[in-house]
Amino acid sequence: MKKVTSKSEFDTAIRSPKITVAVFKADWCPDCKFIDPFMPEVEEKFMNDLDLIEVDVDNVGTVSEEQNIMGIPSFVAYADGKELTRYVNKLRKSREEIEHFLQSAVEVYNKRS
Repeated sequence: MKKVTSKSEFDTAIRSPKITVAVFKADWCPDCKFIDPFMPEVEEKFMNDLDLIEVDVDNVGTVSEEQNIMGIPSFVAYADGKELTRYVNKLRKSREEIEHFLQSAVEVYNKRS
C-alpha cells in the first residue's frame, strides 16, 4: 500500500478516475496494527479494481480533519476527487469486513452514471 505523505499527494491520488481507497490509520492504533498482516493479500486481490493508499492521521496535515475522520482505521473510497462510500465504525475490522467494503465500493463505482 502506497503511503501518502502530504495533502497534495492525497489530493492527487483521490482525483484518479480509478477507485482509490484511503486507509486512515496511525502507528499507535492497535486496531490498525491488527489489519496490517492481511492487508497486502487484500490489496493483491483487488489490484485490478482499485488502488489502496495509507494515510497516517498524525503525519498528513489536515487531511483526516478535512475528510471528517473521527476513528481509525477508516476506509474511504474516492474516484475523480469525489467520495463514493466509506467504512467507519468503532469496532475492529476483520479481513472479511474489509473485503466486503472494497467489493461494495467497486459496485458503487460501477453504478455511477
